[in-house]
Amino acid sequence: MRTSMKIFKDFSKMLDFYSQFNPSPLSIKQFLDFAVLLITSVTDSRFLRHMIILLFSPPHMCPDKTVGHTSLSDWSNEKEEQRCVKASAKSLPSCARRSACERTSFIFLRKELPVRLANIMKEIQLLPENLLRMPSVNLVQSWYEKSFEEILVYESEDTSDPKILETFCERLIKIHNRHNDVVPTMAQGVIEMKQSCQLDQHTEHSIQYFLDRFYMSRISIRMLINQHTSLFGTNLNGHPRHIGCIDPNCSVTAVLKDAYENARFLCDQYYMISPDLEITEHNGSEPGAHISVVYVPSHLYHMLFELFKNAMRAVVEYYGSDADNLPPIQVTVALGKEDLTIKMSDRGGGIPRSLIDTLFQYMYSTAPTPSPSTDSTPLAASDGDNVSHPLLAGYGYGLPLSRLYARYFQGDLIITSAEGYGTDAIIYLKALSDEANELLPVFNKTSSRHYRATIGTHDWSTQNQTMGMRQFTTINDKRRISAS
Repeated sequence: MRTSMKIFKDFSKMLDFYSQFNPSPLSIKQFLDFAVLLITSVTDSRFLRHMIILLFSPPHMCPDKTVGHTSLSDWSNEKEEQRCVKASAKSLPSCARRSACERTSFIFLRKELPVRLANIMKEIQLLPENLLRMPSVNLVQSWYEKSFEEILVYESEDTSDPKILETFCERLIKIHNRHNDVVPTMAQGVIEMKQSCQLDQHTEHSIQYFLDRFYMSRISIRMLINQHTSLFGTNLNGHPRHIGCIDPNCSVTAVLKDAYENARFLCDQYYMISPDLEITEHNGSEPGAHISVVYVPSHLYHMLFELFKNAMRAVVEYYGSDADNLPPIQVTVALGKEDLTIKMSDRGGGIPRSLIDTLFQYMYSTAPTPSPSTDSTPLAASDGDNVSHPLLAGYGYGLPLSRLYARYFQGDLIITSAEGYGTDAIIYLKALSDEANELLPVFNKTSSRHYRATIGTHDWSTQNQTMGMRQFTTINDKRRISAS
């Protein structure tokens, strides 16, 4: 009993310790620069210098809740770690350069992953008690606790030991696989709570706020893990053009067509008919040139597949599966100096303006809610880093998660609609990779207040208000009263 209490206290202490630091957001360019250092003979990487400053700047330069993590490190090992990082900037044979880059990534991740995990784990503890008691939520919480503990094992390991680097990469793969079902499991936990008790407006607001942050944190953690394991793992089945999970020349039209064909296959299976696709490109930066962007193809695919799924379903159900001709889904891709914009337009009858806000609320869906044992659902969406995994149709998570993938690198996803005609879904992405920085949740006093704040009363009249709050009597009413 005393041993288990000590372990619990040590765990809580480490959780509190790491949660006091902000996550360090990286840009797509920084992800790419580090990977290019591994692949090419680059000897002067700005990202490498950034990593040295980030990890090993003096303590007075890294106060609590700043981008630096120096105060997290064991300073007795500082000189050895700094030597390993600087060694990777020298001209080395390819095998040695790979080892040096892997050590640099290892040093960064063993600090950064616990920070990102701890920040969101502290927010889990602020959830309503009714939700924390749900078995599915307890299961998700246990996954995060185990992963946090497993990363901490490497906190003071020798960075020059190749065996340590190998086991760290294997551990990351296991952590990645452990968290594969986090999204549907957490969704099931919310369903369990809704079935067991009535939710008030404050609780719904807290859950919506938390899930946005929780799933964004998950996206970022999986991005870090995927990039490291893709570069240094033994499974190198990725596209030869990709650098880790990033495509430095990602063809938007190619991803569009891939997402469309897969959504169309499911639509044909379910409805026996599907609308065609029309794509138009406008390259404002280089007129006439094919549009490509530095991006994570699996993230873009996730967003587009979800939008195609919704557009196809709307069109087929609006015109009927026995219609002779369905209007095509029209997609416009436009590249400017700052933004890459993808607008998908359908003629599926549109959405009432009163329902637009609900589209991005978790648990809102027009499809039947699946059971936990459901393996696949028609027109199901894909997970952002596992495009072959069908899930989420009926949970109401498709659009909210797609918007998170867009916002992860400072983009956005918006929906506009003309009821009675059709809907436009617009994805905004950053055109420049050095401006596409991670958007990460930070645990602090501001975020904590969101879980305690009460929803104020309206200070504007609302549609649901009636005249029952105040009785108005007309002249005709008075005459009827006096006559009686």
